[in-house]
Amino acid sequence: MATGGPMATPTDPLSPDALLTLAQWLSPAYPTGAFSYSQGLEWAVENGDIADAATLETWLSAILQFGAGRNDAIFVGCAYGAATPVALQEIDELACAMVPSSERLLETTQQGAAFAATVRATTSLEVPDLSLPVAIGCAAQKMGLPLGATIQMYLHAMVSNLVSAAVRLVPLGQTEGQVCLTRLSPLCIQVADNALTSGIEDLGSSTFAADIASMKHETQHVRLFRS
Repeated sequence: MATGGPMATPTDPLSPDALLTLAQWLSPAYPTGAFSYSQGLEWAVENGDIADAATLETWLSAILQFGAGRNDAIFVGCAYGAATPVALQEIDELACAMVPSSERLLETTQQGAAFAATVRATTSLEVPDLSLPVAIGCAAQKMGLPLGATIQMYLHAMVSNLVSAAVRLVPLGQTEGQVCLTRLSPLCIQVADNALTSGIEDLGSSTFAADIASMKHETQHVRLFRS
């Protein structure tokens, strides 16, 4: 795998090397522990908010457009454009401050640290321990990967992980899960495109049910997931 590259612009075409790098970074095989988190989805299933493929799609669509998906996409972009280490640290502090619960904070910081550690071990990039979207934005900039594709694949990986959790929790059939993911893929592209022209001042969330679910999960009696 390449250890670095020239500076990319946000809309550069995705080269084969860049494609494989992003596929590796955002693969379930990359050791970030993503499989052990559900962003409160486990509580939503127990509470009856998610009971089938249709309600799952509605829930994930809201997260992408109005919640963590949209905010994370903006944070990836802000980290990518950070001009100094101090600016990057300030972006990371805001990313951590905006998560709605202690479990979600643990989720983003532990995954981010694991991602950064693996990048450091497999490349020459010096990526500090940061929250997950900030770490990915930082690493993508240092690697010279196009920002648009990075955000698209980040969001697709997020949704893929939550669909996988729902397949186990609802439960859903594997094919139903893939149909849901296929239907949400265009939305991942749309949210990523919007993030390219967004900044810190555009951050915000209105997914109150998902935020409350992540809080309720902290005291859920039987749990398969860490969030």
